[in-house]
Amino acid sequence: MSRTRNFLVECGSATPSEPYNSHDELLGLDHDIAQLTRLKSEPHKYMSRRLPGKSMLPISPVEMLARREANFSGRGRFSSADGCHVLNRYLPVNGPSLIDTMDSSGYVSQFSGDGSLFVAGFQESHIRIYNVDSGWKVQKDIRARSLRWTITDASLSPDQRFLVYSSMSPIVHIVNIGSAATESVANITEIHEGLDFSAGYDFEDDDYYYDAFGIFSVKFSNDGRELVAASSDASIYIYDLGANKLSMRFPAHMCDVNTVCFADESGHIIYSGSDDGLCKVLDRRCLINNEQASGVLVGHLEGVTFIDSRGDGRYLISNGKDQTIKLWDIRKMSSNLSHFLCSNPYKRNVRWDYRWMEYPVRLRNSRHPNDISLATYKGHSVLRTLIRCYFSPAYSTGQKYIYTGSADDSVYIYDLLTGAQVAKLDYHEGPVRDCSWHPNYPTLVSSSWDGTVAKWDFSDKSLNQSSETETV
Repeated sequence: MSRTRNFLVECGSATPSEPYNSHDELLGLDHDIAQLTRLKSEPHKYMSRRLPGKSMLPISPVEMLARREANFSGRGRFSSADGCHVLNRYLPVNGPSLIDTMDSSGYVSQFSGDGSLFVAGFQESHIRIYNVDSGWKVQKDIRARSLRWTITDASLSPDQRFLVYSSMSPIVHIVNIGSAATESVANITEIHEGLDFSAGYDFEDDDYYYDAFGIFSVKFSNDGRELVAASSDASIYIYDLGANKLSMRFPAHMCDVNTVCFADESGHIIYSGSDDGLCKVLDRRCLINNEQASGVLVGHLEGVTFIDSRGDGRYLISNGKDQTIKLWDIRKMSSNLSHFLCSNPYKRNVRWDYRWMEYPVRLRNSRHPNDISLATYKGHSVLRTLIRCYFSPAYSTGQKYIYTGSADDSVYIYDLLTGAQVAKLDYHEGPVRDCSWHPNYPTLVSSSWDGTVAKWDFSDKSLNQSSETETV
């Protein structure tokens, strides 16, 4: 790979149609994450020994099975990376099949941690929880009340007993989804307890109370004891469910905080993204005597719509209104934001509004002068709503891919290391705000503003191609 080609891949300027050399993919990215991804998604060295006249990777499933039976690795079984290498041949690009159709815009699409449940949230106060293992039967049909504008987010507890949902108000509601009843109408058939995130505010009247701020994003901690939320008052909130009270409010940004998540299982580190164009890293252990974030990640030209953690407390990706996804390593973060802004300031395009305007053509190939991201991925569209992006599952893909919804009614899948567009899933007739990849199987579900929930599975062509490959 030439130096010019390497620079284009790293900056995300290379087009998906250009050829990539799999043996040179490490050159386009920080070595650590490239090596980690290869270790989790490529087969054991003895399983991938080169045959005369044949390329080393990828190896067909037939070859992988034959080499397992011949005990090439010396273990008599597939490693998790061997399994990922096989499953990476079967991406969820076939279909789709229609799961459901609603009369309002889809805002949330999420599998549970074990993939047995699927949550779909819609603008008109409707949340449905489907039992995946029972043929996508509706297990819980939730009707929210007293919402403002839409359901902005929903999150299942790790034990799958409770669901929380947020709106453009300081009240987050929690629902017991383990009850026997299918219908759950707020405070009529079941209690939807309100969790007040506005503690400490002094309101003169109820109207101002509900207009004080809205919550864009809410997530359970890994142990299910806390909620973290991102709000329109530029703050991050943490709610203690055991004590049933707000435990922390942190003024993290200068604009709306659109997204927040825990970095890993410990719950100590939190990532956030805002309309100020910044991703920030907060270490709760350092917040007692320090009112500043632990670090800042600079690189987006416009606001950040979503953040997903790799789960290792080190890497994350963010979707931005500058029409890009960026990959970050928090070891490169700066603790001094003023140094970035003063040394080489960037002026945002304040006349542009992503809700109803196309992104300016003159800015599409621009790069922030202080960009410290590892890589940039382009091709999808982040307009009209807070489009979400994710790492592909660790169990089935080794987190080799990044996938995202898009305002052009599609779902995009990118190769993490090369930046290549692996697939574009076209079906919907409205923006795809959210989508979710099953944690164990090659299944992806997308929901759209057209009101449809669609399921994508692996392609039958992959099976045919595999059967035509050579055997050992």
